[in-house]
Amino acid sequence: MESLNPASLVNIVGFSVGVVLYAMLGFMVLRSPHSLENVGIRRLLFATAFLGVLWNAGEFILTLQRDIGASGGNLFLIAASYSALGFLPSVVVHSALYDVPGRRWHIVAAYLLSTAASLLHFISAIRFSASPSEPALRLLTFGSIILAVLVVASGHRETRGKKLLWGAALLIFAASALHLSSPGSENSLVIEMAAHQSSLPLVLVILLQSYRFAFADLFLKRAISLLLVSLISFAAYTLIAVPLLRFHEGHDPADMQATAVIISLWIATALSFPALSRAAHWIVDRIILSRPNYEAVKAKIATGIDEAESPEDVLDTVCKTFADVFTAGERGWNETSAKPSGSGLTLVDIDRDRAEVFVPTHDEPFYKISIGQFSGGRRLLSDEMELLDSSALLAARRIDAMRVTHERCEQDLREQEFSKLATEAQLTALRAQINPHFLFNALTTIGYLIQTSPDKALQTLLHLTKLLRRVLGSGSEFSTLGEELELIQNYLDIERARFEEKLSVSIDVSESARRVMVPTLILQPLVENAVKHGIAKNRVGGTIGIKAEIEKNGRGDVLSISVRDTGSGRKETFSSGNGVGLSNVKERLRALYSHHAEMVVEIDGVNGSFSGLRIPLEVVTSK
Repeated sequence: MESLNPASLVNIVGFSVGVVLYAMLGFMVLRSPHSLENVGIRRLLFATAFLGVLWNAGEFILTLQRDIGASGGNLFLIAASYSALGFLPSVVVHSALYDVPGRRWHIVAAYLLSTAASLLHFISAIRFSASPSEPALRLLTFGSIILAVLVVASGHRETRGKKLLWGAALLIFAASALHLSSPGSENSLVIEMAAHQSSLPLVLVILLQSYRFAFADLFLKRAISLLLVSLISFAAYTLIAVPLLRFHEGHDPADMQATAVIISLWIATALSFPALSRAAHWIVDRIILSRPNYEAVKAKIATGIDEAESPEDVLDTVCKTFADVFTAGERGWNETSAKPSGSGLTLVDIDRDRAEVFVPTHDEPFYKISIGQFSGGRRLLSDEMELLDSSALLAARRIDAMRVTHERCEQDLREQEFSKLATEAQLTALRAQINPHFLFNALTTIGYLIQTSPDKALQTLLHLTKLLRRVLGSGSEFSTLGEELELIQNYLDIERARFEEKLSVSIDVSESARRVMVPTLILQPLVENAVKHGIAKNRVGGTIGIKAEIEKNGRGDVLSISVRDTGSGRKETFSSGNGVGLSNVKERLRALYSHHAEMVVEIDGVNGSFSGLRIPLEVVTSK
């Protein structure tokens, strides 16, 4: 096997990698124009890609021509490729001082320097049949040193570290130009790589210098992945393939073994790519850009907005998190009535000092979050813009959920209010129904007494007046059981005027039960039913017993009320659903307590009738 020329191999690999990187950069500029809203910046970056491809492609072709023993190469191709390399430092200066007031003369001087060097290259190729031009390269050497000093000493507000990075890149180029101006000298691999591959650090500095390019991080990750793969391939070939092939020189199957070794190394390199890609992502995110873990940031935002209690709290949480993550000195949000036009991304505006993010809620009002005054001249990268987009969507969905919940609560409240009004109307109608019913029965009794006992009729009328004043004067739906018993006493006084000694009453109610609140006039229809079916139809009269007590059970305390009579003394049929009074009680219990209360009526003319109520205490109010 012929001896390996390390310098030639390094240059071929470096130039091929440079062609791929710069071509990828140009393709990304053309493919993602929305990521570069500033036309000047887009043109500047595309010019960088074009110059880089021209330099690396030209040198790649010339290196291959020299290695196969051809002539020194096409002089105009050499002049064009070296001219392209000479313009890259001007692009660095232009990108670094793009929007620095009062520094346009630095940019003009840089382009004049590159233009002069390019003219010298072509003049040397035309007049002296020599290219590249040594005076042009020396001019670029000293000019790059001066530009590095001017950039570092500029009044740009970027951090000192970034200025030193720009200066270092220009100084590397100056050393490269100095080396290229001395052809034929033998140097180490490191010097050869630095001299011929100076365009690679230049493009990285152009992209890194101010986070200006929205996809700089994507390019860096791909570029570093490609560089790592190239280094692995180069190391595998030089450290493994070449020694093995030299060891097998002179053997018959050497060609087969060489092929097997090369293929095996290809496969090994391909298998290593996922790990190399992850390493590139880690290098860019953690070392070069010092970025936080955006998944953790997104989770923090999601947790914060889930705990928020209003849309304002959601927006404040997102604003504060954005300001902390992006080191923004300015943050805020405001309502907006119009949706942004465009591709539908929530990021609607981004420039050097601030970014505005639209929160795409389903309905108005919409919101817009603004962050600005990034520390150290920071710029947003693609993952950061994706974080802004996804966080704005999270905030919008949370606000929409809050609005839906609020609307449902308002709807529930309205429905509850309507239900309450309907129940009150129903109860008012039921009460209006029982009042004339009770009054009719009382007047019937007074009319009977007027005929039989006028003195008792007058006394009964006074009881009725007192009773009606109490019944009609109360506007409350509830009263204590004690107050209900007082009303029952007045009613029974009226009935005693009619039945005299034939009606006797027994009341057994504890003091605690008397303090329980019950629906007004809920007990009177039960007593009236007992008088009507147990006393009025019994020739010798009878007794009405009223009992109330608080019962305890596993489901809660219950107020139990019962009304019994001794019966009429003869069999009769009666449906408990008939009768205005008892039907009224059932409807009122259902309206007030739903299924939590119950009424039981048992009619037995011989043994006596029974009416009972059971009302749970947790749904009634006590004094």
